[in-house]
Amino acid sequence: MTSIKIRKADREDSAAIATCLLLAMEEIVCEFIGQRDPNKAKEFLLHFIEQEHNQYSYQNCFVAEDDHQVIAAVNIYDGSQLNPLRVPISQYIKTHFNTDFNPEDETQPGEYYIDSLGVNPNLQGKGIGATVLKFLINYFVIQNGKTIGLLVDEENPKAKKLYLKLGFKSVGQKILVGKRMEHLQIKPRAESF
Repeated sequence: MTSIKIRKADREDSAAIATCLLLAMEEIVCEFIGQRDPNKAKEFLLHFIEQEHNQYSYQNCFVAEDDHQVIAAVNIYDGSQLNPLRVPISQYIKTHFNTDFNPEDETQPGEYYIDSLGVNPNLQGKGIGATVLKFLINYFVIQNGKTIGLLVDEENPKAKKLYLKLGFKSVGQKILVGKRMEHLQIKPRAESF
């Protein structure tokens, strides 16, 4: 690895973003669309990543590059915008998959929500996910005074351990598509006077 560069995504990154995010989301996307076909899940996700003004849009993503290749992607957005960002997705699922899309709210106003983070499988275990998370903490929490939130599957203690090590704290439980998740947040430090 040379040096990892993290930047806001643009539309040209859409296919690489879909590949990375699907690593973290395939099961959930299949649940949303009511189909078990990984190709349909990828097509669905790519469709929305390429579009603007929705939950999964490239506008709400950052990518990590090494040698001009996208090696990781993260989807993060303002939790207060969850419902408007979900509208196009809900309509699309109803129209194309003839199923209702009413998942639980996984985020809320007052936090920037890390919806999903995926790292190229050939490069996992090399600290890339942690590097992306540190970048987000620096950008959102330290520089801009925002809270970051995420959900971690209770059956994924390795991920939870990483989040806690980076400074996230448990703020409660949530259920998302039938799975018990722990809601973690990292907040800006209170200014001392």
